[in-house]
Amino acid sequence: MTTETSPAAPARIALDPFVTDLDGESARLRAAGPLAAVELPGGVPVWAVTHHAEARQLLTDPRLVKDINVWGAWRRGEIPPDWPLIGLANPGRSMLTVDGAEHRRMRTLVAQALTPRRVERMRERITKLTSGLLDALPQGAGAPEVVDLKAAFAYPLPMYVIADLMGIDEAQLPRLKELFEKFFSTQTPPEEVIATLTELAGIMAETVAAKRSAPGDDLTSALILASEDGDRLTDEEIVSTLQLMVAAGHETTISLIVNAVVNLSTHPEQRELVLAGAAGWSSVIEETLRWSTPTSHVLIRFATEDVPVGDKVLPAGDALIVSYAAIGRDEKAHGPTAGDFDITRVPENRHISFGHGPHVCPGAALSRLEAAVALPALYERFPELDLAVPASELRHKPVVTQNDLFELPVRLGV
Repeated sequence: MTTETSPAAPARIALDPFVTDLDGESARLRAAGPLAAVELPGGVPVWAVTHHAEARQLLTDPRLVKDINVWGAWRRGEIPPDWPLIGLANPGRSMLTVDGAEHRRMRTLVAQALTPRRVERMRERITKLTSGLLDALPQGAGAPEVVDLKAAFAYPLPMYVIADLMGIDEAQLPRLKELFEKFFSTQTPPEEVIATLTELAGIMAETVAAKRSAPGDDLTSALILASEDGDRLTDEEIVSTLQLMVAAGHETTISLIVNAVVNLSTHPEQRELVLAGAAGWSSVIEETLRWSTPTSHVLIRFATEDVPVGDKVLPAGDALIVSYAAIGRDEKAHGPTAGDFDITRVPENRHISFGHGPHVCPGAALSRLEAAVALPALYERFPELDLAVPASELRHKPVVTQNDLFELPVRLGV
């Protein structure tokens, strides 16, 4: 594979496929300037925007598009079809991969289905699921001292919520867990990449077909019925949108809950503030989104022409990723204490961890709602909850796009 797409051949920062030091890597990316030359796992060269102001600008720049056919490396056949990250770079036709009028059309149809009222209606279900999962945590005589809170709570809650919202049969959830593990991982063997994408699309297509035959009170049925001046989403568009929303809808919220628990455990003075009512849970959520954003890097946009960024140029035909883990601690945006976790920070929600501009995450409100229900309920039940191992021993999964841990071993304090 050719490893350069631009004639300048810049020195590139290779993203660690095993994510052994995300904070250190993010600091190096910021230090490289607002536009850093990066190499993705598999030797794929791209650029990364790493500063807040420049990210906001580029995320609204019409010269950057989602059409993979603009990518010179793709056109030249340098990106193999079994590249582990191909499902994120080329995820099928949905509002994620189109721009302009087509994006507005698809996003309008999705917005008709994913209304604030529909999201708010999920609150009761989220509360019930949260309570049930907390009841099921091992406690009392004979219970294990250490619990994997991710496996027992932070993972199943978003998966049940997204299955409810999208109308996915809960019997599919164990297999979807396995498939999404492979979908996001940099370590998926090449021979399994295409098979994983094919099976995921097949499950989503089965869901769409079932809802066409028997619509329900779910988002997939609403997407099928949504129309704008008689124009509806095609089955291909609904399948890709469904897969996108399931992938983003559970992974982001899992990491948000996990990272919030880690942050409060490693900053006990901050935990005491929120438990005493001196700070709100919304502040915990927003500061977690900024300081340890669930999404490390978002793939990919493509430059239709040369785009100046700081003292560098993003060349036409090259690819850009958005490095939210670096952006969240940009001192130019968040001041000299950007590297500190501080739930009293003002303003609390200046981050762009759910994106910015036309492609801002449509599920941000749902993710915030889940965390706003789950976290206070968790700490009300277990106010002494703490990590069972030093934070330095927590292991990141080999996923360069998500700030995701293998497990979250805790002591519940009961």
